[in-house]
Amino acid sequence: MNQSAKRYSPLQAAMIGGAIATTATISVFGQAWTHCVRAALQDSPKALVDQVWQLVNREYVDEKFNQQDWQAVRQSLLSKDYTSKDEAYVAIREALQKLGDPYTRFMNPKQYESLTNQTSGEVSGIGIRMQINEKTKRLTVIEAIENSPALKAGLKSGDEILAINGKSTLKMTVEDASKLIRGQIGTSVSLDIERPNNKFNIKLTRATIEVPTVRYTLKQESGRRVGYIRLQEFSSHAADQMRVAIRTLKKQKVDSYVLDLRGNPGGLLNASIEIARMWLDDGHIVKTVDRKGSSSQTKANQTAITKLPLAVLVDGNSASASEILTGALKDNKRAVVVGSQTFGKALVQSVHELGDGSGLAVTIAHYYTPNGTDINHKGISPDIKLDLTQTQERQLASNPNLIGTNSDPQYTRAIAVLSNGKLAQSVTNQNPQSISVNAKDLKF
Repeated sequence: MNQSAKRYSPLQAAMIGGAIATTATISVFGQAWTHCVRAALQDSPKALVDQVWQLVNREYVDEKFNQQDWQAVRQSLLSKDYTSKDEAYVAIREALQKLGDPYTRFMNPKQYESLTNQTSGEVSGIGIRMQINEKTKRLTVIEAIENSPALKAGLKSGDEILAINGKSTLKMTVEDASKLIRGQIGTSVSLDIERPNNKFNIKLTRATIEVPTVRYTLKQESGRRVGYIRLQEFSSHAADQMRVAIRTLKKQKVDSYVLDLRGNPGGLLNASIEIARMWLDDGHIVKTVDRKGSSSQTKANQTAITKLPLAVLVDGNSASASEILTGALKDNKRAVVVGSQTFGKALVQSVHELGDGSGLAVTIAHYYTPNGTDINHKGISPDIKLDLTQTQERQLASNPNLIGTNSDPQYTRAIAVLSNGKLAQSVTNQNPQSISVNAKDLKF
């Protein structure tokens, strides 16, 4: 896409992710343009500074720029001589801070690459999930991902990784191990593995791995067949994975669903819209309003996969795309929402790749739930407000296998609501005021 090509709508390719939940669109500076000017911009930090200023000037949602004289900011930026890209990066960040918006932010090349990798839902590696075993303190395989080099080579849960390319993993963090295992597609990595009564070395060729962001299972709960689906982030593959999950569970004759969005910081906005349409046949999903006050409504399109009862689990870390999906399901009375108040982010960003491989996220719009509710800095109030105690939070965090079981009070409450059809109906038909319950008071 060249510089004069038509921009993508924020609803076509928006994203939320990273340490701060972010919603964004594809850059107007496409690959063709960036390839042509990248070399020049690498040698011209001032040009990079001005590129950032121009993007903010053209797109930022607040035309008053937080009461800042944005033209004067440009003059100040261009009056300086930058001897390095790092100096330019510092100046850019200082200028963006004047906007008072943590979501409009600059990313150096490594940060931008990390963000794009996260939202792509793909990594270059061998396809394993790892953790430090609490008992042995050793780096241990949790899972070999489907269709990955690791699974094809026979790696399995419980395998201990003693060394990576000859480097001992003793006292190595999972993050450091991941850096060693990931690498260019087609290159190889050597692992020393230990199983009970067996030590061996295995050489694996790195490949592109689709990261599972949707996990699902059929649960038997007091005579009910419940389809439990946990969505960890809205990556580019999330909608396809969600579609498979709903359809597979439907074939297994479930009578209701629990959709777990707890801890989900967001991802691609378009993914949240696609997923909302899998649950909704009719109704609005989200409305966005840009700097000119122009609004855009996105609606369901008669493509729902199931109409079975649904409960949605949320918490304070359910943000942005998670809140768009939750708001759509709640306002359309399609689901009972159980858990804690959500994060409260209702801003849309466009994400741009800059000439030197760095990136910029710019807030370009505000979004509202179907009922017109502004959840920014407020979050979504669950239909049944159920806060976990600190002890319960620690228990679930230390043993993730308990999430979505009878040891999980919010999940248990959702099952109780689904089991009581009249209660579920009354909750979805009630006014926005929530039913408040404390987890420690529940007894099932």
